[in-house]
Amino acid sequence: MDDFMLKQTPTSDRPLLGITALVVEDSLFACEALRLLCQRSGARLRRADSIEHARKHLGVYRPCVIMIDVGLPDGSGLDLIAMLAAASPRIEVILGISGDLDAEHDVMEAGADGFIAKPIANLAAFQDSILRHLPAHRQPPGPRMVSNETINPDLVAYRDDLHHVSEILNRPKSTAKISYVTQLLDGIARSAQDDALGKAAKSLAALHSTGDDTTGGVTALSDMVEQRIAAGGPL
Repeated sequence: MDDFMLKQTPTSDRPLLGITALVVEDSLFACEALRLLCQRSGARLRRADSIEHARKHLGVYRPCVIMIDVGLPDGSGLDLIAMLAAASPRIEVILGISGDLDAEHDVMEAGADGFIAKPIANLAAFQDSILRHLPAHRQPPGPRMVSNETINPDLVAYRDDLHHVSEILNRPKSTAKISYVTQLLDGIARSAQDDALGKAAKSLAALHSTGDDTTGGVTALSDMVEQRIAAGGPL
């Protein structure tokens, strides 16, 4: 942890000043939203895109706050939450992230302090989701300036996510990739407020879960992804 960051004192307009955070999230678009929220709040943010990379970060760096996506490319974020919740010394604040509201129960059962639903965009709600779990000495003095600002991540990150999805969809067929890519796309679609893309991802996930032929669903979803890449954003 940075000694300089530790010496900084939170203020009413930057209530997370002095906080270092690690986000474990594979979506660049979701990470860009969190980067902007942390920047507005005074927190310093680092990112890991998988459980493996998170473990490497945590081997050399101890954040005050860790935010963990439930669906990651190399496993479930719930396992990482459970491991960190049982560790001693414990990270001060452990939060689970998901676009699936039903995941909140599993996140809390795994030992997290709280849950953040995607899309993550409201500044005041983001700050509150962290501040409510921090000890008194990390709280800003006096009344806090509450902002209802909504951040808008750069669509470059959205397109980067879609390029990643396109690459996965065009790999040789595997059962595991459908579960992962539909979950990833659902989160991307929620963050971008792209209802049509989210619906297509859910349809493919439903076909996969019942064991039905997913060939048509994969083709349709791949076409939608390519259309959005070409358009430079949601349609």
